[in-house]
Amino acid sequence: MVLNSSNTDRCYYDQNVSFFYKNSGKNISTHWRNRDYVVVTLGMTVCFIVIFSNLLVIGAIFKNRRFHFPIYYLLGNLAVSDLFSGVSYLHLMFHTGPWTIKLSTYQWFVRQGLIDTSLTASVLNLLAVAMERHQTIFNMQLHSKMSTRRVFFIIFSIWIVAIVMGLFPTMGWNCLCNLPQCSTMAPLYSRSFLVFWAVLNLVTFSIMVAIYTRIFFYVRHKSKQMKEHTSHTRHKETVFGLMKTVSMIL
Repeated sequence: MVLNSSNTDRCYYDQNVSFFYKNSGKNISTHWRNRDYVVVTLGMTVCFIVIFSNLLVIGAIFKNRRFHFPIYYLLGNLAVSDLFSGVSYLHLMFHTGPWTIKLSTYQWFVRQGLIDTSLTASVLNLLAVAMERHQTIFNMQLHSKMSTRRVFFIIFSIWIVAIVMGLFPTMGWNCLCNLPQCSTMAPLYSRSFLVFWAVLNLVTFSIMVAIYTRIFFYVRHKSKQMKEHTSHTRHKETVFGLMKTVSMIL
């Protein structure tokens, strides 16, 4: 589609999704192909597995009193965000392929917003878990002394940030009024938003890598010390216990 200069001064709120897909040069199928059936079938299967497995994790943490510690509350929240991811992608499976062409801009933003929110929540939860493990391991504790109130404040903050990230495009960080800025990958999203979202996640993952790298070298150093002082049995058991929890999380 050829754009003229007036397209940057006009908003296209009344257009459907196919208009923006054509503008970005992204093909959208009008009929079901074998590939579409395979993608939707496999996608729905994976979604049900994700939903079921995370329900088991949430149920285990809720019922077992041994798991009523900050690290397990954070892991439980990670399971909730992954459960939400499964639901979000299940919603996507019913609004993809040839169904996409029938979506309004609002329905498309809801579809993408659910995915953005769930993925952001998962990434932030992983970062919170990494920071909690860093604190406990460097204090040589199996469980953090963090208060329950603080843990739930962290969980609440994670979801607030995730929801805001999911709503950013709907609230205006899109290309409905600036077609040249539309992304090819997500034709209603502004390229600047996608760059911002990608960089934010990359920075978060980089911080996690740095944290776990520091934990790894610290635990390895402590393990070598334990070999030289085998009489410190209790301290040695603590180190190996911490190694087990870090291995489980990774």
